[in-house]
Amino acid sequence: MAGAKKSPTKKLFLEAVYKHSSEAIAILDRQDHIVELNPAACKLFGATKKKLIGKLIGDFLLSSIDSQQVQKRAKIQLKQPQGKTKVAEYSLVKDFLPHHNLLVFRDITDSIQQEATELNLHHQRVELFAEVTLKIRQSLQLPEILQTAVSEVQRILQADRVLIYQVFSNGTGMPIKEAVLPDFKPILGVEFPEEVFPADYRQLYTQGRIRAIANVHAPDAGLAECLIEFMKEWQIKSKLVVPILQNTKSSSKGEHLWGLLIAHQCQAPREWTEFEQELMQQLADQIGIALFQGELLENLEGIVAERTAKLRQEISERQAALRERTKAETALRHSEEQLRLIANGLPVLIAYVDCQQHYRFNNQAYQTWLGLSPEEMSDRHLAQVHGKDEYQQISQYVATALKGETVTYERDLVLQDGCVHSLSVTYIPHLQSQNTIQGFFALSSDISDRKAIERMKDEFLSVVSHELRTPLTSIHSSLKILATGKLGSLSHQGKRMLKIADEQTERLVHLVNNVLDLQRIQSGKINMNKQACQTKELMVEAVQAMKNLAQEQGIQLSFKPNDLIVWADRDYIVQTLTNLVSNAIKFSPPKSTVMLFASPQKNRDRVLKDTASCSISSSGETPPTLFRASHLAEALPHRQNQSISYITFAVQDRGQGIPQDRLETIFERFQQVDSSDSRKKGGTGLGLAICRQIVEGHGGQIWAESGLENGSTFYFTLPELIQ
Repeated sequence: MAGAKKSPTKKLFLEAVYKHSSEAIAILDRQDHIVELNPAACKLFGATKKKLIGKLIGDFLLSSIDSQQVQKRAKIQLKQPQGKTKVAEYSLVKDFLPHHNLLVFRDITDSIQQEATELNLHHQRVELFAEVTLKIRQSLQLPEILQTAVSEVQRILQADRVLIYQVFSNGTGMPIKEAVLPDFKPILGVEFPEEVFPADYRQLYTQGRIRAIANVHAPDAGLAECLIEFMKEWQIKSKLVVPILQNTKSSSKGEHLWGLLIAHQCQAPREWTEFEQELMQQLADQIGIALFQGELLENLEGIVAERTAKLRQEISERQAALRERTKAETALRHSEEQLRLIANGLPVLIAYVDCQQHYRFNNQAYQTWLGLSPEEMSDRHLAQVHGKDEYQQISQYVATALKGETVTYERDLVLQDGCVHSLSVTYIPHLQSQNTIQGFFALSSDISDRKAIERMKDEFLSVVSHELRTPLTSIHSSLKILATGKLGSLSHQGKRMLKIADEQTERLVHLVNNVLDLQRIQSGKINMNKQACQTKELMVEAVQAMKNLAQEQGIQLSFKPNDLIVWADRDYIVQTLTNLVSNAIKFSPPKSTVMLFASPQKNRDRVLKDTASCSISSSGETPPTLFRASHLAEALPHRQNQSISYITFAVQDRGQGIPQDRLETIFERFQQVDSSDSRKKGGTGLGLAICRQIVEGHGGQIWAESGLENGSTFYFTLPELIQ
């Protein structure tokens, strides 16, 4: 019963709140029809309650109500029958009553318009500041700059008085520019004593202090008594003071206080906004810049003259540089045209490939040889031009060139004429600063004719050698019989002539045998009988074979025995050692020693750096018996899944040495350090070529190291057999 007595009061209270609420309240049914609303809602929708009851709420909205916006504020636009638009925040309370929802609106149209007005005002002030700054920057004379500054500040801030106060070195000061309303007396030209602007004030302003005083008579204003009396005289109620700091060329102390930019409000106290303070500070900075520029303008004529002279000199230098550049570009174009003409005229393929393996340049020979124009090949990948299968064959050489190593190889290719041609291809890396690889030049020449001539030469040498061997053997035997004296005695001169004939015949037989050996090895017609061989036994056999020759020349042979085992053809390796020892004996001075030794060498820089990619001999030929590292691993017993180690043999002499530029060519056929060596020392120029073919046929490598007058050392490697 007590609750029933309070119910009417509570109802009246709720009705009063509903009726007098400043927020618009509308009750909707499930179909969003308005069933009840308060006076604030009628005012918001711009219609009477009678006209609004039963209407759809959506008829008054420019967008739909978000049903998810429950108990939260969201913005929406409403339209009134008179055509006006309102902006309101709304919140939706679903199921406020059974089958009814509560919609509460708060009109924020005025606040949004106020924000827009303030934003527009701020925008205008920013534009005004930019305009004032531009005017200051465009002024050339300092008085004009200062007057523009005070006039514009007074206009923008709507201040009663704006002045620029210059501080003198003795502590006194004077307003030098002023903009003031007619109702207030000007201060311009009045000199202020030091007491009005004491030293501690100057120090604070030098440090950049900004002083914004809303009421100069307020107890918390912190102004000296004399200064307050001074302000009464000039009717100053409020002031804003900003320092003007100047950075002079002549001062080594940086910025110094030049003066003050001051705004006065004389009619009533005034709160200075943050924007107004910032505007004053930025304008004071602009005045400081103008002052610095004014100082420069005092010496403008000298500066202009100096700058003009410098500009003339720069123009003259640039014109000269431009002429030189034009001349250089013309010469470069001419040079490029000449190079292109030369490249197109050469009977070789010339191309440049970048580090992404794309063609960047091709000469006209590609059109003649392969039917590919430079335009078709430009910027295309090697694999696109040559095809997948051919690219796989050359990719290892491309990789070598892009590592910075020059590589040469031979390949057979079908050209436009439909015939197979032998080509010699060389890749030359293009290195720039810090050894950065930019790409490589590819040079390909047709060596089919040379190959044919070499085959003819080899066949000729083979036939001639075979035809010479039998009669030479007979002649040599006959000379040996004559030398025994069984067919009669010869005079002393006859014996001497017979000895010369015997030596020359023996030399000729040796030459024929060497030619045949070399031809058989290169053609791959021989099979090397490889087996486990002790290095000690191989060196002993070679020393025994050369013992007599060494004694005749007064040379001592020495070797270091060891128990290493190599996988090799015994006879051919003994022949290699014998050839090297024979050469060492011939070119060593009497009473010197020729050394032989063998040792494991697994990491020597020049010992088979990469056998898997080493398919080119020093002469550019591909030995048919050369093993790759993978083949060696398969050939060596128990080594299929192991890395290969090598034994290095060395033959060292104390002869005259070999020039550095001949260390590679001496392994080619018919090559000797000195052409007179064949007459002085004997020899055919084939021994080292045979040694190279034998060693490479074992999967090894042969080279020499030498210094003039310091002797030479010949090295070769063979695969080691580990038991």
